Amino acid sequence: MFKKRQIQKASYDKENQIPILKCSICNGEQVAGFKNIHTGKFEEVMLIRNDRDLEEFKEKYGVESVGKEY
Repeated sequence: MFKKRQIQKASYDKENQIPILKCSICNGEQVAGFKNIHTGKFEEVMLIRNDRDLEEFKEKYGVESVGKEY
């Protein structure tokens, strides 16, 4: 019945950025994105509502694991 969505591959600056989940302590909201390791600036990519969204983010950017930041 359901077709698996084709996920378009994307890339990020692996030398200067790390993938992280920015998590709110108050409401539990999670946003996936990339943090610049030199400046600390966070670039939002997508809202994570469930495990499927997280898996889509990992697959799209070729990421094995994503750290959490509160």
